[in-house]
Order: sequence, then C-alpha cells, then structure tokens
Amino acid sequence: MKRNALKYAFPYTLPICAGFLFLGMSYGFFASSKGFSFIYPLFMSMFIFAGSMEFVTISLLLASFNPVYSFLLALMVNARHLFYGISMLDTYKDYKGIKKFYLIYGMCDETFSVNCSITPPPEINREWFMIWVTLLNQIYWVFGATMGAVLGSVIHFDTTGIEFVMTALFFVMFLDQWDTASRHLPALIGVICSFSCLLLFGKSNFMIPAMALIILSFFLCRNRLDDSKKIVKNPHESEENVR
Repeated sequence: MKRNALKYAFPYTLPICAGFLFLGMSYGFFASSKGFSFIYPLFMSMFIFAGSMEFVTISLLLASFNPVYSFLLALMVNARHLFYGISMLDTYKDYKGIKKFYLIYGMCDETFSVNCSITPPPEINREWFMIWVTLLNQIYWVFGATMGAVLGSVIHFDTTGIEFVMTALFFVMFLDQWDTASRHLPALIGVICSFSCLLLFGKSNFMIPAMALIILSFFLCRNRLDDSKKIVKNPHESEENVR
C-alpha cells in the first residue's frame, strides 16, 4: 500500500523537485553569503519549511531584535496557509495521529496544489499518497538548501545581488496569484498600501504601517473581497489528460 502510493506520488513531485532544488540552493548560497553555517539552513528548512519566510528569517537574524515586527511579518508572509488549511479540513478530518499532524505541518504551496487537485485511483491509499507528496517535497527543499549552503562555504564567488532572489520569489508569487484570481482587488490593496507607506515612512520603517493599513483595508472592503471568487487553474490538468 505504502509502496504503491509512493510510486504513484513520485512523478507528480518531479517538476516540484526541479524548482525546489534550484530555489533551495539559492537560499543556501544566500545564507552562506551572510556568514551562516550550513547547519542553519539545514535545520531552518526542516523546521520552518516555508521558503519565503526562510529567506526573510536570514535578514531578521541579522537585524536588531524586534519580536513584534517578526511576528507580524511572518503572519503576513504566510497568511495564505490559513486558507489552505481551511480548504483541507474535510479532507483531513478522518485522518488520525502523527500522519495528520505531519500533513498539516508540511503543507506548502506546491504540496497543497498536488494534494488538492489530484485524486488517486481507488487502489491507491489517498492518505499515504498525500504523505509521500509532502515528504518528497520537503526532502527536495531540505537537500537543496543544505547543498547550497555547503557549496557556498567552499566555492567562493561574488554573491552581490543574490539577496534579490527573495524579491524575485515574492514577485513571482504575486504574479501567480494575479494570474489565478478573477478579480485583483486584494493585490491592488497590497500594492497601493505598501507603496504609500514606503513614500511616507521610508524603506526602514514602512513595513509595519503597511501591514496595518493592508489589514484595515481588507476589513473595510471585506464585503467586496467576499465577492472576489477565485478561479484556480489546475496545473496538473494537462498531465491528467496525457495520462
């Protein structure tokens, strides 16, 4: 049962493997360029397992201690996971024990996409299918991050600009959400509030006011936001047709 689920899950994770290895190694190089041992990206990728937040964490560790800022930033960066979890409540309700907790813990964007959109055939246990998808994706990420940090410590090259990987990551996430949403009011609110606070408070102090303004704007526009139905494209639809 477990082996069949693994064989069925593995092909769906291969495209994710390619992306995670590249992005994970970029994160490892980034951590190494900031003076961190490979131990940091190894354990951070294992226990945080939120790629965008891991990039942010490197910067937070180098900055002055500010727990309120760190909490709000982590909440804003990963708030989308709240909606992932809500949408999977019915799927997870019959699962028990440590497997259920691991599925919750390991749910990233790519894992959610596969587990939500792929329905295994009756002979494949769906719980084990989702566990293997989650575990394989985490292995790819941890391996890539660790390998990048190890190589970064022995291969010395000019890393100027490598921190832009984090900016590129957020920009790609923004474009993906823009592409998959039928209405763009939430994205426009985020852009306008952030840019306005950047002009008013400067680049060193705009983050918390921007997050507060975004939350307030979402609250004031909640009725319109409720009407913004998302039309999510199935990234595996063409693959299913081929199969």
